[in-house]
Amino acid sequence: MDSKTSKKIKSVDSLAKIISNCKKKGKEVVLCHGVFDIVHLGHIRHFNMAKKEGDVLVVSTTKDKFVKRGPGRPVFNEKLRAETLASLAAIDFVSVVDAPTAIEFIKKIRPNVYAKGVEYKAKEEDVTGKIYDEEDAIKSVGGRLVFTDDITFSSSSIINNHLDVYPPRTVKYLKAIGKRYSIDNIKKSLESLKKLKVLVIGDAIVDEYHYCLPMGKSSKADVVVNKYDSKEMFAGGVLATANNVASVCENVDLLTVLGEKRAHQDFIQSRLNNNINPIFFYRSDSSTVIKRRFVNKYSSQKLFEICYMDDKDISRQEESKIIQHLKKTIKNYDAVIVSDFGHGLLTKKIINLLSKKSKYLAINAQTNGSNAGFNLVTKYPHAHCVCIDEMELRFATHDKFGDVRTLSKDIYQKIGCEHIIATRGSHGSVCFSKEYGFHETPAFSSNVVDAIGAGDAFFAFVAPCFAVGMPQELVSFIGNTVGSLAVQIVCNREPVNSVDLIKFITRLLK
Repeated sequence: MDSKTSKKIKSVDSLAKIISNCKKKGKEVVLCHGVFDIVHLGHIRHFNMAKKEGDVLVVSTTKDKFVKRGPGRPVFNEKLRAETLASLAAIDFVSVVDAPTAIEFIKKIRPNVYAKGVEYKAKEEDVTGKIYDEEDAIKSVGGRLVFTDDITFSSSSIINNHLDVYPPRTVKYLKAIGKRYSIDNIKKSLESLKKLKVLVIGDAIVDEYHYCLPMGKSSKADVVVNKYDSKEMFAGGVLATANNVASVCENVDLLTVLGEKRAHQDFIQSRLNNNINPIFFYRSDSSTVIKRRFVNKYSSQKLFEICYMDDKDISRQEESKIIQHLKKTIKNYDAVIVSDFGHGLLTKKIINLLSKKSKYLAINAQTNGSNAGFNLVTKYPHAHCVCIDEMELRFATHDKFGDVRTLSKDIYQKIGCEHIIATRGSHGSVCFSKEYGFHETPAFSSNVVDAIGAGDAFFAFVAPCFAVGMPQELVSFIGNTVGSLAVQIVCNREPVNSVDLIKFITRLLK
């Protein structure tokens, strides 16, 4: 980067002083803000038109960590994006904003004009809704919002069509989906989930990540010594499923069991979305399940795991209370979503009640270190939707090498469900129903930050989508976009946000 270009890039504080001096001299300052991942003709014309609204043009770009456009984005990091912008003659100053929106930046530097592209003129179509907040921000500092009116281009379209982000098979798939379903159609389909009254039931888990720094091999034993650094706690298991369901459904009840000895109830409630109504039962013989993982802070590699649990079935007394509650309330739910981790809540009697009385039952019976070979989906006599990963499918069919399609159909027929969808990691997913046959969907992310929680997120979106009758291929597509976003999130630090999902889908189909 030459010195002329580097001098244009300013911190927020220094830029605020520069703009203040410019305004004292009677100069009008114009601000444009965006990601600007691929700077193209549309951006250049936008900047040139914006510059005509004043004397000084400032362009700000979003820090990498706040770019929510899906895996692989931004293509270029914040330093390269800032350098590209600063090299343009029309731009006087550039700044990298350490926030998800321009709102606080506007309030800090106080420009006279905030310029947006014509695509934001129909404010109600902005999926983030932030255009209204940005307008309020510019008005609060005495400025005005303007829209440049020119040809628009899509960075996502350019990236998808010219940068080989995905293999040919995936590109072909996305083009086919894009022809059958418009982005508006998908948005409306997801919005239809809001009206569902949902019960999410299953095992509560508190996930802990204890971050460590490797120190080297012990001189006295064949072990690697690690220095403890810090810890982070997450609401996992059914709690994570409920949080993801609550991203798209407004009325969510959560039924789970906590341990009386160490319930962690305050922590759990603090991590649940506001539109979740928790219904807690308690087992007196244990604590709430804790899964403590020790993680290399630098590589994010998991070193080992310790589980604190009593995974025997809950007592008959606790089981009876839950059954009585379900008998009174289950008729009120449009869908029942079961996250079964095999830790004692889902007893045979509770399973039979859910199978017989649910209007729509979706199940995900997971295999983990404590239940491998025992917590099989086949313990459910009936369900409308089954979501399962490939290894769980092989456990359930006792078939290590068989074709995933054949195995899926076997479980489909055994349980008598309407849809079965098997997730296959980097190979995407396979879905089957009698009405539609098989549908395979590729994965949309090759970079995995953390796979824990991704299956819960996938299931949490797929289940309500099937419950409202969405087409199988659309549900599979939505599920894989959710999964691709979820593997970018550490454990269950946050659910997949519906706005981020729409932005990612828009990027994929442009």
